Amino acid sequence: MEYIIFGKTGLKVSRVGFGALPIQRTPLSRAIKILECAIDNGINFFDTARAYTDSEKKLGIAFKGKRNNVIIATKVHCKTKQEVLKLTEESLKNLKTDYVDILQLHNPEKLPDQNDDNSAYAGLKEAQKKGMTRFIGITAHKYTNAKKAINCTLYDVVQYPLSALSSKKEIKLVQLAKENKIGFIAMKPLCGGLLTDIEIAFSFLWQFENVVPIWGIQKVSELKKILKLAEKPPVFDNEMKIRVKKEKEILGPIFCRGCGYCLPCPAEIPIPMAARMKFLLRRAPYKKFLEPGWKEKMFRILECKNCGACILRCPYKLNTPKILQEMLNDYLVFAKSKGIKITGEKR
Repeated sequence: MEYIIFGKTGLKVSRVGFGALPIQRTPLSRAIKILECAIDNGINFFDTARAYTDSEKKLGIAFKGKRNNVIIATKVHCKTKQEVLKLTEESLKNLKTDYVDILQLHNPEKLPDQNDDNSAYAGLKEAQKKGMTRFIGITAHKYTNAKKAINCTLYDVVQYPLSALSSKKEIKLVQLAKENKIGFIAMKPLCGGLLTDIEIAFSFLWQFENVVPIWGIQKVSELKKILKLAEKPPVFDNEMKIRVKKEKEILGPIFCRGCGYCLPCPAEIPIPMAARMKFLLRRAPYKKFLEPGWKEKMFRILECKNCGACILRCPYKLNTPKILQEMLNDYLVFAKSKGIKITGEKR
C-alpha cells in the first residue's frame, strides 16, 4: 500500500481510502470482517458520518485495540456551534474514541460565517480546541462551495465528488487544493454506481498524488478488487482515456449523480434512484427493480407536481422532472423487453 502526506495535516494516509457509508447495510459480523481485512492490507483511512445510521458504531467495534493504526474522518450535518459539539460527542461515543482525526461539516448549503461565534465553523474550531478532533474539513457537492472552501484555506480537508466522469473545471480543483496544501478526499469515485469499469475509475484517480478516494465498500470481494489494483496501479494512458470517452457517450452529457440533495420530493419520488433507472437496469442486477415495490415507486413519477424544488436544489442544474419522465418511459420499454407487463395508475 502506498501512502501520502495529506496536505497540511501531516497525516500519513493510505492512497486507498475506505468509504464507510455502505457498511450501514451490512450485518455487523460481515462489516467487522471487511474492516479488519482493510486494515490488514494497509488501508488506514476511513471516512464515515453521523448520518450513516450505525456505520460509526461498526467502525468503533472493529477498531477496538487498533485506534493508533487508523485515521478516522467523520461528518456532522449542523448549522450551529452547539449542534456540532453535540453530534461530535455522539460520534465519539459511537466510534469508541476520544477524538477523530478529521471532523467535517456535512455538505452545508453554503459555507458558514467564520466570524459568527455561533456558526458551524465556530463549532469545528471549538471541537478542535477541546481535542475532539485533530483537523477540520468540509464536504461539498456544489462546485462553487468546494472552490470557496479550498481558496479560503480555513479548512484542512475538503471532500468533493471526483471521478473519471468529472468535468475539466472540477478536475482543476485537485491542483488548487495541492497549491493551498488542502487535503482532497474524492467521494463517489464510481460516480454513484454509474461508472462500472473500476479499472478506469481507479487509474484516473491514481494519477493525482494528493487525492484520497474513498471507495464505498460493503463486500470483501469489492475490497479485494480495489486492493489488487493498488498492488499494481494501472496507468491512465490513451487506452484508458478512450474507455472513459465510451462511458461518457453511453451516459450522455446530462445524468443524475445520485447525490440526493433534490430531496425531499412532495410526490415521494425516490429521485436519486429513479433518475438513474435507465443505467441501473443495465449496469446492476435488474430483477429487483421490476418487482412490485419498485414498480409503485417508479409510477410515482406520474404524480410529479412540477413544483421545481428538485431543480433548484440540484447542484448540477438538471431538469429533473424531464429526466424522470424519460426514465419512466425507458423503464416500461425495458420491462416489456424482458417479457414483463407493467401498468400503473396514480396512487
